Amino acid sequence: MGFTREHMDLAARYLPGGVCASARIHKGLGSPVYLSRAEGGRVYDLAGNAYVDLCTSFGSALVGHSHPQVTSAIRRALEMGLLCAYENEWHARLAQRIAEAVPCVEMLRFTLTGTETTYYAVKLAREYTGRPLIVKFEGHFHGYNDYLAYNYWPPPDQAWPQITPAAPGLPECLQQDCIVLPFNDFEQAEELLKHQGHEIAAVILEPVNYNSGTILPLPGYLELLRRLTAEQGSLLIFDEILSGFRTGPGCMQETYGVTPDLCTLGKALGGGMPLSAFGGRRQIMEHVAPLGQAQHSGTYNGHLSAIAAGSAFLDIIGEPGCFDALLGRSQRLCDGIDEILGRLGIAGRTQMLGARFSLLLGPPAGRELRSYHDVMDYDWPLFHRFCAACLRHGVYIHTMWHHGISTAHTDADVDRALEGIDAAFRDVLADQ
Repeated sequence: MGFTREHMDLAARYLPGGVCASARIHKGLGSPVYLSRAEGGRVYDLAGNAYVDLCTSFGSALVGHSHPQVTSAIRRALEMGLLCAYENEWHARLAQRIAEAVPCVEMLRFTLTGTETTYYAVKLAREYTGRPLIVKFEGHFHGYNDYLAYNYWPPPDQAWPQITPAAPGLPECLQQDCIVLPFNDFEQAEELLKHQGHEIAAVILEPVNYNSGTILPLPGYLELLRRLTAEQGSLLIFDEILSGFRTGPGCMQETYGVTPDLCTLGKALGGGMPLSAFGGRRQIMEHVAPLGQAQHSGTYNGHLSAIAAGSAFLDIIGEPGCFDALLGRSQRLCDGIDEILGRLGIAGRTQMLGARFSLLLGPPAGRELRSYHDVMDYDWPLFHRFCAACLRHGVYIHTMWHHGISTAHTDADVDRALEGIDAAFRDVLADQ
């Protein structure tokens, strides 16, 4: 399924695990799904089988695969010679459009991956404030950035208040500069900021914790963090690599009406091309070299092909009715999944905000989800079997915390996905 034995053997010989990124292993299969092409809301495996895509490139394909406006923009970039490692007029034009849409952004810098983007953001915060400490939250994922790679998804016996490295290989010395808090805990945040705020360079978080089950901030929580960081002279950083553009062009900071000092953007921004950015208040961003001492550079930053795709992405999501249609279909998909779970008697539910959702198997429907602690009893073995069964029924849903649809998905795609999900759950129940 999704591979030939010959190709798997070739990939395993030259690529560790047969993949270019560990997250691409489908845990329901124990192997990756190798794809040959993608178009709109569907992907196709090496045998030509079609799947309704609910992974959407881990959220990067918010406008679908091979959107005509995106591919046309990339062709124009090809005709211009790609212009790698040179400045061109399109950088500033795209930066201006992002600044006009995203509340906190007055200046920005383009990057490639989410990992490097969060790295530069916290490094800038330390340089700007002259302080050493960074505060993050358990269950919030900020890429494979050593400075922040603590308590991503620890087992219960290693969870907060313990500080647990996300994986072996992190230098022990980095742990002393990272403080982990539970999300949505008002008392812990207030106590820490009031007693150690003078040492804290920044508080960084996913404003919506998609990476641990789409856990929403409680009313007033983001406002509390905004007030406390401002009082203590610390920076508030929204990591919107994943949450950005899920509810509208202004991202979650516009949705919740809370403006951070800095934010990171990525995934959807590039329309499927590798493009990320960090940006924020002008007086902070002017600390980036050559205006200041905070270093940021890179040969492939702002590659013309990605900048062109990013501009096309903003054109697409700016079209009248774009988000109304997208969010309506996303809601219908999640409502349909919840109906299936209830009808089949499966303990679980969807958690949705905007064009991204989580399918939680195990936590009961009535439980309030405040933090990662509330989803630690997720039934991952059941979910992995379900994801494998989905492939047999023409639906690609990856074995991870979050899923979604794109602007290219149609009503027929949603109907087809629900049919496949229903059949997949029936298969799983029959095999128990």
